[in-house]
Amino acid sequence: MKVAVIEGDGVGHEVIPPAVNVLQAVGLEFEIVPVEVGYGKWERTGRAMDDNDLDVMRDCDCILLGAITTPSDPNYQSVLLHIRRELDLYANVRPFRSLNIPVDTPYVAKEPFDFIIVRENTEGLYGGKEEIGEDRATSIRTITRKCSERIARTASKLAKERKNRLTIVHKANVLKSCSFFREVCINVAQGEDVQYDEALVDAMAYNLILAPQKYDILVTTNLFGDILSDLSAALVGSLGLCPSANIGEKYALFEPVHGSAPDIAGRGIANPLAAILSAKMMLEWAEEHEKAKLVQQAVDHVLEKGIKTTDLGGHASTNDVSDALVGYIANLRK
Repeated sequence: MKVAVIEGDGVGHEVIPPAVNVLQAVGLEFEIVPVEVGYGKWERTGRAMDDNDLDVMRDCDCILLGAITTPSDPNYQSVLLHIRRELDLYANVRPFRSLNIPVDTPYVAKEPFDFIIVRENTEGLYGGKEEIGEDRATSIRTITRKCSERIARTASKLAKERKNRLTIVHKANVLKSCSFFREVCINVAQGEDVQYDEALVDAMAYNLILAPQKYDILVTTNLFGDILSDLSAALVGSLGLCPSANIGEKYALFEPVHGSAPDIAGRGIANPLAAILSAKMMLEWAEEHEKAKLVQQAVDHVLEKGIKTTDLGGHASTNDVSDALVGYIANLRK
């Protein structure tokens, strides 16, 4: 298997090597294909990504990505959004589950929970249809039947593999485009014989804080899914614990939910677990399920032993966590 490895910017350089080390530790046979894209390349060359970079990604089976810095420059095109559109990575899958560890933050949910946000990944307000002028900026939100149906099918499939419970999240009381999305999702859920309910996105934000254990699979549009997933990270305890997958018909990209975190980059304290759990999702996508279980077992063990980075109230370095994970896996595989 060929894996395009993009460290990206900031802490991406620190969290992706541990993820690669863990993949090697579990015995995955793969070829690493390094690809440089992101803000650092843009500063140096004037282009964050070129056509050759995309061709390299297309020649690989999947992509493991760290984090990309997006500068406040209206002429800068988001690298990640461009990759998602060019490779048609239409399904953004972000799992969230509670951990049985003490975490030094007041926002962690008190009841155990395990839910997945399934987010349409190629259109909506992140679709790139924008204009900016001296007195007005316009972003066009387009919701299509094709994209709505396929994300609803993805979410319905996941629901049937779990508890057969789907929640459709929208803002149909205000936005006609959301009414359209809602209708398409309901039709797909009914056709797939999936039990479903629905919620307005603002009410969902409230209810996720109050009772995340009530939910299993949430399906929603691009911007709403992005916002709800960051909110959900607080329930887990840190963005540093949250992985994600970007799935298409032919390609897949796996990345931590967190950004490049320039404020802590280079200090050796970034939490590598989101990147490592993203690598676990890559293993599941590749149907290496036993190896994926081994990664999850190692992550749970390290956290239970209190080997935690500062975002979780611990004192371990990035390398401390990585070394503990690799060591645990090595002992299990003896």
